[in-house]
Amino acid sequence: MTSTSSNRMHALIRGLSPEKPVLIAGPTASGKSALALEIADRQGGVIINADASQVYDCWRVITARPSPAEERAASHKLYGHITAQTAYSAGHWLREVTPLLAAPERPIIVGGTGLYFMALTKGLAEIPPTPAPIRARGDTLALPALLDALDPATKARIDTANRARVQRAWEVLQATGRSLAAWQDETGAPTLPATGVETIVFDVAKEWLNARIEQRFDLMIAEGALEEVRAVRSCYDPSLPAHRAIGVPELMAHLDGSLSLAEARDRAVIATRQYAKRQRTWFRSKMRDWQAFAPGAIG
Repeated sequence: MTSTSSNRMHALIRGLSPEKPVLIAGPTASGKSALALEIADRQGGVIINADASQVYDCWRVITARPSPAEERAASHKLYGHITAQTAYSAGHWLREVTPLLAAPERPIIVGGTGLYFMALTKGLAEIPPTPAPIRARGDTLALPALLDALDPATKARIDTANRARVQRAWEVLQATGRSLAAWQDETGAPTLPATGVETIVFDVAKEWLNARIEQRFDLMIAEGALEEVRAVRSCYDPSLPAHRAIGVPELMAHLDGSLSLAEARDRAVIATRQYAKRQRTWFRSKMRDWQAFAPGAIG
């Protein structure tokens, strides 16, 4: 971290109320976890994961989960506690995070999954679970086919480039006969309204973030990401959300011999940049009233 970034972080923390819960959202590789650790060190609190990929126990390096040393430095919750074969959604996360909010320790909730934050601060519709046959049928359909079945209101509310989100909306429609938007319009009261909470969203320059993404993936390779992916090769299932984590399909293709390591690395970097772009757009749209934090220059 540069001295400028460090100074900005320390200034931000000085302005936070030590009594209020903290929500930290932002795109991948922007430095959210470092801020959460610094807040926990200076003001206390338990760090709670709000990243859909970091809940899985099969990944640490490839999803940039906190290291064992970082987990020893501060209490961490909801990291690496779900198997890849276990169904997990924003509803599951909300049910798990809710009792943690009543604990004596101040919650510091950090991650890049915007839907988790919206479920927490805006409420979440109680949608019936999707029957397995419907999910299996959805797995066989291409993204355009899934999108074609959705209503305009639902498409306007979801990331239409995110297959998991699109398929979830398709499954809701098929299973219930009602659109996801219709269910969302009946959303109940939020668990943790954003009022009275410290809300921070990383707003970073594209060029700054792209460089960090490239550097971080190279560091992942150096720290054992390929070995981590190799360890699940025998049970790899590309239909599982856990196994679609960015970097996993690319490194699997390398292990299968269809890509060189350099090609897999480049494709993973491109996929991460594309995902970060969607995150930045989503956060700027949905979190306009959150406090923006820029560790680097904004662009």
